[in-house]
Amino acid sequence: MYERKKTRVIKVGNVPIGGENPIVIQSMTNTDTCDVNRTVEQIRELMIAGCEIIRIAVPSFEAAAAIKQIKRSISIPLIADIHFDYKLALASINSGVDGLRLNPGNIGGYQNVLKVLEAAKVRKIPIRIGVNSGSLSKEKIAKYGVNAKSIVESALEHVAILEKANYHEMKISVKAASVPLTLESYRLLSEKVDYPLHLGITEAGTEFVGTIRSSIGIGALLAEGIGDTIRVSLTANPIEEVKVAKEILKSLNLRKGLKIISCPTCGRTEIDLISIAKEVEKKLRIFADYDLTVAIMGCVVNGPGEAREADFGIAGGKKEGLIFKKGEILKKVPEKQLVDILVSVIQENVL
Repeated sequence: MYERKKTRVIKVGNVPIGGENPIVIQSMTNTDTCDVNRTVEQIRELMIAGCEIIRIAVPSFEAAAAIKQIKRSISIPLIADIHFDYKLALASINSGVDGLRLNPGNIGGYQNVLKVLEAAKVRKIPIRIGVNSGSLSKEKIAKYGVNAKSIVESALEHVAILEKANYHEMKISVKAASVPLTLESYRLLSEKVDYPLHLGITEAGTEFVGTIRSSIGIGALLAEGIGDTIRVSLTANPIEEVKVAKEILKSLNLRKGLKIISCPTCGRTEIDLISIAKEVEKKLRIFADYDLTVAIMGCVVNGPGEAREADFGIAGGKKEGLIFKKGEILKKVPEKQLVDILVSVIQENVL
């Protein structure tokens, strides 16, 4: 792991971003924002899953007006996603939003940008500048093509608009569907600015493919010390985005929490390891916020010896298995009782 780059600190609502603050997990609702009840319901579900900042689409003044009601029912910061119409940004600010996602260059001229910034300054509302490879201007593409230089230069032009107005409460993203292009863009941008960076792979894909692409892209950058907030973009229930984001952070030791490790199946395995691992994962959700490592190993070759650093675990035998704690064998039990007894042991020692 590289040393994390020290960026300036901004606040979205009550959540600090940048500096030495923890990497923040974000997601976005996929509900109709005007449907306040459903939007609030989904935000609460995402909060329970571990989401710390939530973004909503604001395509209309009705959606901007709904922000007031939504804010009354949630306790995490709310960001309005704005495109093209600066008046929607103003309406969202008036409704009490905590942050804006917009590109200053596409909301109708510098004077309109100034109006938004003046309103944002009063309430200390930060702005995320988001440039994607698919949103580059024709001029940029003609000059450079679609590459890291054109993406970063476009982002810096938007940054310059805010800086010209003496506004510095911003974070930046430079995402692409291509993982290598995303990596190159963030590395280049990180050399040029000290603003917090929001990481993600745009249009990453469905749950399986998108998880892989996002884990590689976001994980590589975080491992290099780049990034202050993340969103895993999946064509799936947003809750899955949050789950993947948490696992990325835990895998890099950037976030504490339950880690379940399990070995691959092989010809030595004489228990139903796949089913057992899935059942353990399900039944240990109550320990999601505990700093625990639990190992599910298929045979004595892989555990408890190889998994001795785990806090608790299972090592399979022939239709039975061992329950162990920090490499020490506690008991031998039949296969059908392995999961329940493991859970009981963890409860006795942790709760």
